[in-house]
Amino acid sequence: MRLLLLAVGLCVSLSTFANDNIVILLSWDGMRHDFPDRGNFPALKRIEQEGIRANRLTPVYLSNTFPGHVSLATGAEPNVHGIVDNVFFDREKGLYAYSSEADWLTAEPLWIAAERQGIKTATYFWVGSESDWRGQGTSYRMAPFDSSRPESAKVDKIIEWLELPDAEQPKLIMSYWRGADSVAHMKGPDHADVAQVIAEQDFELQRLLGYIDQRKLWPKTTLIIVSDHGMTQVTESVEVKSALEDAGLNVRVTGGEAAQHLFLKSPTDREAVRKILANQPHIQIFEGDDIPVPLAAPNRTGDIVVTTQPPYSLGRAESFTDKLGLFLSPLLGWSRGSHGYDPTSEDMGGIFFAIGNGVTKGKKIEDVHQLEVAPTVAQLLGIEPPQSASRPGISLN
Repeated sequence: MRLLLLAVGLCVSLSTFANDNIVILLSWDGMRHDFPDRGNFPALKRIEQEGIRANRLTPVYLSNTFPGHVSLATGAEPNVHGIVDNVFFDREKGLYAYSSEADWLTAEPLWIAAERQGIKTATYFWVGSESDWRGQGTSYRMAPFDSSRPESAKVDKIIEWLELPDAEQPKLIMSYWRGADSVAHMKGPDHADVAQVIAEQDFELQRLLGYIDQRKLWPKTTLIIVSDHGMTQVTESVEVKSALEDAGLNVRVTGGEAAQHLFLKSPTDREAVRKILANQPHIQIFEGDDIPVPLAAPNRTGDIVVTTQPPYSLGRAESFTDKLGLFLSPLLGWSRGSHGYDPTSEDMGGIFFAIGNGVTKGKKIEDVHQLEVAPTVAQLLGIEPPQSASRPGISLN
């Protein structure tokens, strides 16, 4: 009996210690693995020197913002969590287009796993966090998404959450930052403005580090910075959608520059569609069981899937930002950037930084996979990972 009581007491002690830990997970959109070397970024450099900087973070496929962020949060591949692209079509639910509503997710996200296990969480614009998931929400959330919200406001809110009394304080904080994505899309990954936008966010990161210093929170706080994907230069476009429309074929086309799903309105058009696609250069065509597994989510996979590789991209610009970029780039001598391609390619690699509790200074980590991030955060919090997580976490110490 005495041994049993001691064991129970030890478990309670470990649980109490684990639940006192704080993890702050920041995602910087479009931060390619080598972008931190583009300039003088004191906050990122401090984390690299006092903590860990992995050589690269390998994204899931498609290496796009919405699939990447949900994989970071669930530890699951896109075909499992359901967010197969930034824009896709579901045969039952209809069109998904840059939505942060949780009911599109088919796998448990990290913030729900934490709340389910008694850990208060806070989310600031993370994909899928802006509403409850299957009746469960976060203790604190910022919504709806506002692309003009500065990182200064996000740091202010994170500090506000950390200032809460211990019983009310979120122990998991997840926040999306704009990173280098927009400027690298419009002006290309090698433009000088990429370093400028990173410097602006690095300044706010310094402010967050300074607050943690001042409050002496490092013994129980881990800060992790990741990205959803890298960025590469694209120079040519293969106009699949236009070719199908010019041929008078009634086909729903969804997707982006790296992959597109073709939903046939009439099965009798399949052979005609195949012939049109066969005449398009620099594309790969998949049907049925040949469709890459990460793109094959139930009800969300086209009858035919088309992909390409850089420097080629698929389709014409649909959003105002993309159209503006296509118009301005040649006039101003800019190149264009894109992503979504093979996650093992050099330019698709993202960033992974970690500092604080549970992190060994200078530990060498060559590669971190997006699917390892959620389980790693769960380890630091002393909880079980999200239910659909497919890989174990990595050791930071």
